[in-house]
Amino acid sequence: MSKSKRKRTARVGRRIGAAIDHTVSATAGTVTHAASTAAATVGQTVGHAVTSTLRLAGITSRHTPDTGPKVAPGTVPGIEGFANRHTPPPPGTIHLTVHDVGPEVLDVTTPDDLEALLAQPVPDGVLVRWINIDGLHPWAVQRFVEACGFHTLAAEDTLHVPQRPKAEPYDDHLFAVARMMRLHGEQLTAEQVSFFMKGKLLVTFQEHGQAHHEGDVWDPVRERLKAAGSRIRQRGPDYLLYALLDAVVDHCFPVLERFGDILEDLEPQVIDDPRPELIAHIYGIKRELALLRRVLWPTRELVNVLMAETTHDISDETKLFLRDVQEHCVQLVEIIETFRDMTSSLTDLHMSAVGNRMNEVMKFLTIMGTIFIPITFLAGIYGMNFEHIPELHHRYAYPVFWIDSATITAAL
Repeated sequence: MSKSKRKRTARVGRRIGAAIDHTVSATAGTVTHAASTAAATVGQTVGHAVTSTLRLAGITSRHTPDTGPKVAPGTVPGIEGFANRHTPPPPGTIHLTVHDVGPEVLDVTTPDDLEALLAQPVPDGVLVRWINIDGLHPWAVQRFVEACGFHTLAAEDTLHVPQRPKAEPYDDHLFAVARMMRLHGEQLTAEQVSFFMKGKLLVTFQEHGQAHHEGDVWDPVRERLKAAGSRIRQRGPDYLLYALLDAVVDHCFPVLERFGDILEDLEPQVIDDPRPELIAHIYGIKRELALLRRVLWPTRELVNVLMAETTHDISDETKLFLRDVQEHCVQLVEIIETFRDMTSSLTDLHMSAVGNRMNEVMKFLTIMGTIFIPITFLAGIYGMNFEHIPELHHRYAYPVFWIDSATITAAL
């Protein structure tokens, strides 16, 4: 693990530990302090700004693009079920980027003609040809199926979004699916990425096309490819596949770090002002954490399959690096579980604060009622229309009534 990764992991770990300790102590003692001041704040508006949470529509709305290829249920399995697989897409639907990588070679191109690219042989001195396709279209996938012999079921999984992260070895190539998690402002997005590895060829399909192109998490990998003499320039497509998966997994750490910041900001708000909208934020975060877990848990299985693969060219050295990715997946799942426990603690804290505040309000109202019940009793007696009430005709009856009321109130 690199030094920067260790620092980021340690920072997240310290934040988790501090948040848990603070939540436990708040539940035990701080709620009582907040409840003891509730009577003084009855009828007052407390202006605490709620920290903006990750938008709930982010991860769900981006899972399945509205313009993605669709087939009817029960259609023939494989890419043969897509009627437009032989029809080229409109210009700009897909965007190609090719990296020819070798110890002494790095050639980056953005060809417009996919047919010509597939017919072009890999140059001498190139260890890896990485073809990245932004945007999904059956025609582009069909061209690779015909030219490279990719399995029709793998092609179908590439086009059916979303897929569960997985790795599937075939006779002469390897297929894998992962989910690329990113933050755009306060919106969490998830994009499917499909990998095909065969010989010197590594092909990646990204879900979003050029019309929705917002970049990816692989810029650090591209920078490493530019460094002459770097390890990634000396290795084959299996190491590049590891590097891309590692970048996808590592970019989940900033996402969870943002979740940690949000939970830390929510905690004092829950204690000081347990408003109903706060509980909606907490449940929203808990729901998104569950979605993150559904992505990262099978990603760990994906890495396990790659580490156990023996029929394809995944070297023992690359498997050592994949073990580091597996460790990161385990850490991320543990962080998610801790954050989910924190959301449950915040929910309990909110309920306790609301209950204690209600108890203080009821106590305040009970005290006020107890004070005025004797006065109401006296006023009720002398408000009756009986003719023979001795005090009614007494000269000082009225001031005596108020003196008695004040004395009773003071005594209570």
